This record gives sequence, structure tokens and C-alpha cells, in this order.
Amino acid sequence: MAADRELQLPDKIEQGQLVIGHAPKGVSLQFEGHRLLVGEDGIFVFGIGRDAPATAKLHIRYSNGKATDIPLRIARREYDTERVNGLPQQTVTPNPELVKRIERERKRVAETRHRDDAREDFESGFIDPVENARISGHWGRQRIDNGKPMAPHFGLDFAVPNGTPIRATAPGVVTLAEMGMVLNGGIVVLDHGHGVSTTTIHMSRIDVKPGQKVKQGDIVGLAGATGRATGPHVHWAANWFDVPIDPALLPKQADFAKAP
Repeated sequence: MAADRELQLPDKIEQGQLVIGHAPKGVSLQFEGHRLLVGEDGIFVFGIGRDAPATAKLHIRYSNGKATDIPLRIARREYDTERVNGLPQQTVTPNPELVKRIERERKRVAETRHRDDAREDFESGFIDPVENARISGHWGRQRIDNGKPMAPHFGLDFAVPNGTPIRATAPGVVTLAEMGMVLNGGIVVLDHGHGVSTTTIHMSRIDVKPGQKVKQGDIVGLAGATGRATGPHVHWAANWFDVPIDPALLPKQADFAKAP
């Protein structure tokens, strides 16, 4: 860990990463203008976008009033192109009415990512939503769906049979649980505190309700092929507020610095 007056950050920061650090008592932090929640134990987090520039800054103000900007170097990643054919065409080139519905659904999902709870459920580390599954789609790849260039793929896909149980990847609170969305199909969003959330989509069944607290490993529903999908799989996404982050880079265990 690199340190600046006890401020601790990972030695390497890269695009798509959830950065978890530790700050000394009494400081306030801002990352690129976004004020960060600092826990009583000093834990704070922020997310690095897929196409983040090579440098960023973390602004720190100490309890004595002194302040400084800490430059961050962000490692660049290369992303492949992924071609997906056989998707329901109405989900790729929707008609005007469907476009309006998709936009309403996107806003509802986005609203769940505004929370900034002091809970630190992410400290448990994360597990995969399904066990021993083949990864069939990687995060960050440029998508070409049914021959049409689309937004990057902001999820990690696991190829599993229909009806496979899906686990809560970390403790959290359910902020959205709904079937029938145009693109997402069945969707569950879990909030893990400090703006960190994870999402599973294309579900065939949902077993949790909004407001419900879940433990890591609890079953939240079953895998399916609902929404914009060619076959059964689990699409697992992660966010820091509205910044998509790579689930593959989430900590697998609580191995980061804690306050003494």
C-alpha cells in the first residue's frame, strides 16, 4: 500500500476498478469533485470508469485544515469486440413506444444507484453469483448486437442452465427486484454501502423484495434468458454510483486496510 500521512491506496489502479482505501481520522476526501463518504474505520471507496484518463486526483483535507491533491496514475486496459447474434430484434432496434419504456426502466435502475449509505457490506469481499460456471462474456468489451454497434458490455456473463440458483455476492439491501423489463428481463439490484451496488439480470425468477436485507450467499432468484438474451446465463454487473466497474476486479475477501 502507498501512504500519504497514513492515507492508504492500492499500489495499482486501473480502468474498471473499485478502489478501496483507508484514510486517517478527521479527513474529508473528494475524488474528481465527488465527495467521498469516509467510514468511522477510515474506509472509503471510489470507482474508475472503463475509459478513464491516465491521471486523476484525490483531494484530501486534514483535520488541521491543510489540504492537498494526490495524483493518481490509472493503468489503461484493452477491450476486445464481442459480436452477439440471435437476440430478439425488438430489443436491438426497438420501436418508438418500446424506446420510451426502455428509457423509463433505465431511469428506475439508475435511481437505485443514488444511495450513499454508511453500511460497509462490501468489506465482506465478493463471491461469484453462481458456482463453477464458465464465463461467457467479459466486462468492457465493445458490443455488436445482431450486427449493430452498441454500448460496451458492462457485466460479467456466466453460462448456466435455466433455473440455476443465483447467490447474493455480498451482504446488502435489495433496492430493486422486478420481472419483465425489456432489456434486463428479471433484475435484482443490491446496495452494499458507500455507493457500491451489484446487479443480476435475465433472471427467470426472483425470490427477494425491495428493502430486504440479504447475507452473502443467500439465493436471490434463478437464472434465465429474459430480456435481451440469446440463452440462459447470469449477467452480473457492479457500480459505484453511476460508474460501471468490473465485477472481476472486486475484492474477493476483506483484505484491505482497516483502521487501527
